[in-house]
Amino acid sequence: MPEFTHLHVHSEYSLLDGLSRLPDLCQTAQGFGIKSLALTDHGVMYGAVEFAHAAEEYDLKPIIGCEVYLAPRLMHQKDPAHDAHPYHLVLLAENETGYRNLLKLVTKAHLDGYYYKPRVDKPLLAQHKDGLIALSGCRSGEIPRLILQGSTRKARDAAIWYRDTFGAGNFYLELQRHKGLPELDQVNAELIAMGRSLGIPLVATNDAHYVRAEDAAAQELLLCIQTGTTMNDPKRMQMGSPDYHLRSPEEMTALFAEIPEALQNTMVIAHVMAHCDFFKN
Repeated sequence: MPEFTHLHVHSEYSLLDGLSRLPDLCQTAQGFGIKSLALTDHGVMYGAVEFAHAAEEYDLKPIIGCEVYLAPRLMHQKDPAHDAHPYHLVLLAENETGYRNLLKLVTKAHLDGYYYKPRVDKPLLAQHKDGLIALSGCRSGEIPRLILQGSTRKARDAAIWYRDTFGAGNFYLELQRHKGLPELDQVNAELIAMGRSLGIPLVATNDAHYVRAEDAAAQELLLCIQTGTTMNDPKRMQMGSPDYHLRSPEEMTALFAEIPEALQNTMVIAHVMAHCDFFKN
């Protein structure tokens, strides 16, 4: 059985965006033979304690994280023309220091940086980087978004900043593949080339928002509730693909067969955290 750890996972605590119940997530992961699992809800850590307990019940190593919102400029700047669409960035706590820094980042994002979303900025990240592993995020991450805008040079400069800020081995370029999103092929090609030229490791994720593939329709309804639209509205917010579920290790291995290091690095990260029991202290 191939080894794989999901490092980009949303639960019902990604309010009106994630559908997964934590016990269901952990039970499904255990059924796949997975030994560890991350929780990375959007902008919040409301589910961290419940997740740790559920993971323990199903004999999983919990990896506490958050997909934070990153201000395009500084977190105190709140101009709708420039600041209404923050970037996404996945942060994972590798030890107690990282966990405490993640708590500080999320708290300051709500109290000081809130504008549409709870936001951090790069100076704050640099201040609280210790003990954290960062992943470049989904297509709404800074680097993928710059690639899709044709700003490859700026994307490369951003990757260098994250690499140098978090340190060697603590920043990964995140590869995703979802049906119906052909732009991810362009993003992945650039990320792979960038990673190899800049010495930044790659990691594969699936950005799970629900547990099973058949939950995709219910997820679309949830997004309609979030955005105040209906399923009949052609302009409604959509995931764009029906495969944001918790894929099995076999599915992920088949999906990234030609990039084995991106699969192996999920286990590298999991093993870094294998002996971290700070959450029980």
